[in-house]
Amino acid sequence: MSMKMWRPASSGWSGRMRYYAEETYMKFGFGKGIALSAALLLSTQAVDAAKIRFTLGEYSKNTRISFERIAKAFEEKHPDIDIVIEVIPWSNYLQLLTTDISGNNAPDMSVVASIWLKEFSSQGIIEPIDNVVSDELKKKFIPALLGPSVVDGTLMALPIAASARAMMINNDLFEQTGQKAPTTWDELQSVSAEISKVAGKYGFGLPGKEEEVDVYYYYALWSFGGQIFDENGKSAIASPEGIAAAKVYSDLVKAGNTQPSPTANSRNDVFNLFKQGKIGTIFTFPMLVPQIKEEAPDLNYSVLPFPVAAQKTTMGITDSVAVFKTSKVKAEIKLFMDFIFDHDFRLEFNKADGLLPVLSSVVADKFYQEDKDIKAFADGLAYAQFQPTVERWDEIIDVTRSALQRIYLGEESPEDALSAAAAKIDTIRGL
Repeated sequence: MSMKMWRPASSGWSGRMRYYAEETYMKFGFGKGIALSAALLLSTQAVDAAKIRFTLGEYSKNTRISFERIAKAFEEKHPDIDIVIEVIPWSNYLQLLTTDISGNNAPDMSVVASIWLKEFSSQGIIEPIDNVVSDELKKKFIPALLGPSVVDGTLMALPIAASARAMMINNDLFEQTGQKAPTTWDELQSVSAEISKVAGKYGFGLPGKEEEVDVYYYYALWSFGGQIFDENGKSAIASPEGIAAAKVYSDLVKAGNTQPSPTANSRNDVFNLFKQGKIGTIFTFPMLVPQIKEEAPDLNYSVLPFPVAAQKTTMGITDSVAVFKTSKVKAEIKLFMDFIFDHDFRLEFNKADGLLPVLSSVVADKFYQEDKDIKAFADGLAYAQFQPTVERWDEIIDVTRSALQRIYLGEESPEDALSAAAAKIDTIRGL
């Protein structure tokens, strides 16, 4: 634990405390040395820093840099408050956070995936955000992006990061093979086949392990007109639309038009292959853009909408900052919330990590109109769909991912794997 010690009188309240204590002891006849010692003791106690432990998932290497910079600026303005930043890879963040919560060691505030809020809220471990932020702060947000942070009619957190997904293609590989960017799922199959004929190149990048295996499936599911749950809340992944979506990817795998062994490759593995110029098409988020500009500046790429079947779609995602009920520093958190949602910091953070804006003032910045790559992602927010906010969503993801992996490995047909998965999901939800 870091602790701020006594500061001179210019530091504000603690300095005044020292002055008054010294005067009082002198008035009652104590020597100046005793008076000064007593004053130092009181003032040291007065400025023991309130500590805000703040955890967040890692978007890129810039995440820690940005938040440590804002923490330092905040501490300079509020010397009686310490901000402890903990940046954790998203791949094991939920597990570590859950372990801390179970061990009565929850942080004071955390950036979490908005889809986790339902579970946290049902457990009664997070504070309704109205209790810890001002109405003025809430008015800064794009109204539609507050929706994923609402649980049963109550705003439980504030969106701190937004993203929409899109297709990214390697222009050089498309030109080399005489292909045009796919606008339908059938075209994706054909162009991927042509690019895969080039030695050492792969038509489509398909992640088959860890995070977002299920997310790729939802892109196609929604495009075919399907939904994750039906109107009665039961799993709809084994619907005709769901089976068609799974076949898009299983056909790519069967034809050898993805990178080898998709189930051995994570999303990051696929992105790294794309940066190396080895993959023709991937589905991705805007955070990849600054990574490419830094790590593969010569890569010739374009950002485009997803292929379309029945409807145009993409996924919108928000991460939210939540406050845990066990926190003893909610008054200090209220000050810090105002600070981290400052316009200039939000714009800086979004640019560095390739995120879309959550504040109305930031979305109006010319950056989001002039940068063609970021604009291509931002345009998708107009028709984006969001993952449902339901309890035990992490378990549902595991079941869906496992079914897709069996399909990609050729162990089960899409019909059999998805039907079994849907039944498991309904059981998890008590339906």
